[in-house]
Amino acid sequence: MCEENQTQITQIHLLGFRGLYKYKTPLFIVFLLTYTLILGGNLIIILLVSTMDHLKTPMFFFLKHLSTADVLLTTSVVPMMLHVILYEEGILPLWGCIFQLYCFGIFGFVQCFIIAIMSYDRYLAICHPLRYSSVMVPDLCFQLVIGSWLVLSVLTSSEFLIVIQFNFCGLNYIDHFFCDLGPTMELVASDISILMFEDLIISILGMLFPFVFIIITYFCISFTIVKMSSTDGRRKAFSTCSSHLTTVCVYYGTLITVYMAPSDESSSITHKYTSLLYIIVTPLMNPFIYSLRNNEFKRAMWKILNRVFPN
Repeated sequence: MCEENQTQITQIHLLGFRGLYKYKTPLFIVFLLTYTLILGGNLIIILLVSTMDHLKTPMFFFLKHLSTADVLLTTSVVPMMLHVILYEEGILPLWGCIFQLYCFGIFGFVQCFIIAIMSYDRYLAICHPLRYSSVMVPDLCFQLVIGSWLVLSVLTSSEFLIVIQFNFCGLNYIDHFFCDLGPTMELVASDISILMFEDLIISILGMLFPFVFIIITYFCISFTIVKMSSTDGRRKAFSTCSSHLTTVCVYYGTLITVYMAPSDESSSITHKYTSLLYIIVTPLMNPFIYSLRNNEFKRAMWKILNRVFPN
């Protein structure tokens, strides 16, 4: 319960980018254009993989779901962020803030799982090419993706059930552009130690475990490539996983940048700006990584362009 001199919080005020609102027009335009590019690029991937027969492979099936997670993650944050920039403040009901936190957790963690599944796909393709077709069947691919969504939905829901039981009292503003876990929990008058422990467990299962799995698979891939006698074979094997490896470096590089920073008072402001890396930068880069580095994807793009603009 709230103390006598505290009021129960029913609304959350997001302060956004204080000190930068004199630049709100260019900020709004930049983030709006970026969001449009994220939606356009990832929706193109989803469309091409869904319609082009030569892209109906396990790797592109997983890429489609990674793009879906990118779109959902960005959409759960950026529209509200644009509102905050335009009006210099955002107001959410408490349940809306908690729901945004819940969605952000699911979509963020599922990206880690899908990237790990993609590394397993590359491991089979390079280390066990003769078994690849018999193992990576459509049913298994579907089960891996749906299983990831279900597992992470359950894990995040358990955390969500704890959060909705907290008492939110006192000050009702967050110096952020969305309801991130840390700033939101500063408004709680209850003991959050159980939540923090559960969040640590979920982070280990949802982020660290997939990352360790990716490292192990790429260690095996590297060992297999080094053992190849043909230079062309090594080059071809590396090219098949270069796009995914780039995605791994970009995604986990941003997470390490954000979460490995020291947790003092001044770093909360830094965290607010560095969180743009995995909300904006990573979803923006994935379509470019695969469109520029993958010949099959380029071929699909040219087919679409020739249909829309025939010679």
